[in-house]
Amino acid sequence: MGPTNVALVKLYKADQQLRAAQASLDAASKDIRVQQRRVDDMAERHRLAQSKLMDARSKASSVELDLKSRDAHIEKLRTQQQNAKNNKEYQAFLVEINTEKVDKGKIEEELLKHMEAVEKGQTEVKELATQLEAETSKLATMKQQIDAKLQALQAEIDSLKGPREEAANEVPPKAREAFNRLAEHHDGEAMSALNKPDRRREEYICSACNMELATDIYNKLHSRDELVFCPSCRRILYIPEDLPPETAVHKKKVTKPRKAPEVGAAAPRQQSAMDVLNSITPEPDEPAASAEPSDQAQGSDAQNAETTGA
Repeated sequence: MGPTNVALVKLYKADQQLRAAQASLDAASKDIRVQQRRVDDMAERHRLAQSKLMDARSKASSVELDLKSRDAHIEKLRTQQQNAKNNKEYQAFLVEINTEKVDKGKIEEELLKHMEAVEKGQTEVKELATQLEAETSKLATMKQQIDAKLQALQAEIDSLKGPREEAANEVPPKAREAFNRLAEHHDGEAMSALNKPDRRREEYICSACNMELATDIYNKLHSRDELVFCPSCRRILYIPEDLPPETAVHKKKVTKPRKAPEVGAAAPRQQSAMDVLNSITPEPDEPAASAEPSDQAQGSDAQNAETTGA
């Protein structure tokens, strides 16, 4: 691979190490974050309960003040009633006093409701305050127990930031911009290694999405210094260390021509067509052994006589 791709792979590995350390820190501090949210929620509930209690107390105070004002007004009417000049005036004061008493009864019922709300609010605030104190104490204990581990993980993260920045500075700006964009989109997985499923075939796939790639993708990455993206997931492709050219590029075996058989090396069993025919033609039966010699002699004499006469 060219210097740009080599620098990108170096940046990718440094970025992966930094992200792994950050993930370890996040996992270690997860319980603390959960407990912190619980404390925050409890504190918010406690704040709302206190606000609700203050509102109930304010309403109760207002109603109580109204009730006292009506009591004073009723006492004033009674004084005026006692100084009435005639019965008609006396009865008028009596009706007004009774009306004020009815209104006072309604206000007393309203005040009772507000006082119950105040009492309920006080109980709720007290319970929430106790729970908030317990959750806050639990959070402090958890932080104390895991503080050393978190500090070690944070120190590791700080030590990895420098190499990551150095590796990023070695990458050209355009390539670095593309890398950062893909790393943000794929949660750090900005690059993908070539994979060759079958070592006997010239076939490659993207190890991230298993997309089948062009046959010449290896030669393109090996011989050129340019960014090559997966056509499916759009990650930047690179050649892994375990896929050198002698393993990646399939070489066809050269078939050697067969040697012609040497003449006379192995003598054929049958030398000619006549030999083949004789080998498969059955021999004629032998003459019967029971024929008498006298009969054979007579047949021979008769044949000689015919020949002479001719």
